[in-house]
Amino acid sequence: MKRRNGNGGSAAATTAAVFGEVLRHHREVAGLTQEELAGKIPCDRSLVARVEAGSRVPQEQFVQACDQLLGTGVMFERLRGSIDWYPEVSHPDWFKRRVAMDAEAVVLRLYQAQVIPGLLQTEEYASALFARAARGEERGRVEERVRARMSRQQRFLDPDGPLLIALLDESTIRNVVRDAEVMRGECAHLLAMGRQPNVCIQVVRACDGDLIRPKVSMSLIKLPNGEEWLYSESLERGHFNNDPAVIAGQSQTYDVLRADALSARESAALIRDVMEGYGHDDCMEQEQLQRRGRRRLHRNSPRYPRIGPGKGQ
Repeated sequence: MKRRNGNGGSAAATTAAVFGEVLRHHREVAGLTQEELAGKIPCDRSLVARVEAGSRVPQEQFVQACDQLLGTGVMFERLRGSIDWYPEVSHPDWFKRRVAMDAEAVVLRLYQAQVIPGLLQTEEYASALFARAARGEERGRVEERVRARMSRQQRFLDPDGPLLIALLDESTIRNVVRDAEVMRGECAHLLAMGRQPNVCIQVVRACDGDLIRPKVSMSLIKLPNGEEWLYSESLERGHFNNDPAVIAGQSQTYDVLRADALSARESAALIRDVMEGYGHDDCMEQEQLQRRGRRRLHRNSPRYPRIGPGKGQ
């Protein structure tokens, strides 16, 4: 299901609010409160409220659940697919080339350490990362940068989207971003994404110190014409390389690491266990998670530093 990601105009910008109004109407006709609908989906009541307000993009699983619970056939699913959720977004100039590649890629293989890759982040997680790194005037642009990041995900959220394989170092789910609630939502999002037929998520255990890992987080991108690119980042800059020898070497490292990583099913089980560990509401426990989250799986696990937003990915 194709979606635009360009200049949709003011009419396109209002369709998110229209979707929310239609959802509110059918929910009220069904005699359900926001909290009751959220309990049946299941999700947080705040998610239903934000979708109805037009400030949150509903995901595939959410609209399918709404169609089933409200007896609307596939109306919400079709409506979601017809909306340009991000009619106007702005990416940093240095990152626009990568965005263009994502819009065409047929296969995308990611390796990520420290933070969840942008294509798999929730809005709350991305917002927390950008807010942490923002200074001065940048603070007013956090929402804009989050919207830009979310816009890149839409193509990969469809079951008929391009193949996305993500190898996540265990640090990505252990490093606490903002608080336990954000991390619990992020873990739930990873589990949902991993159930899509075009997405495979595997975790590389921190305790497997003998594994050869890429020196930096990277992306291996395959385009429709068969062209392949290696993408990595340094501070405020993206690096592209299409040297066949470099691509072959990094692909081999990636494939060997993937073979030694947890399987998709084992990875989902680990992510679910980590998510349950983030399920405590007590503020003291959340504070303890912040201090312990980067070292608690194994006594010999490495300490994970606090990290920034991952400028592009």
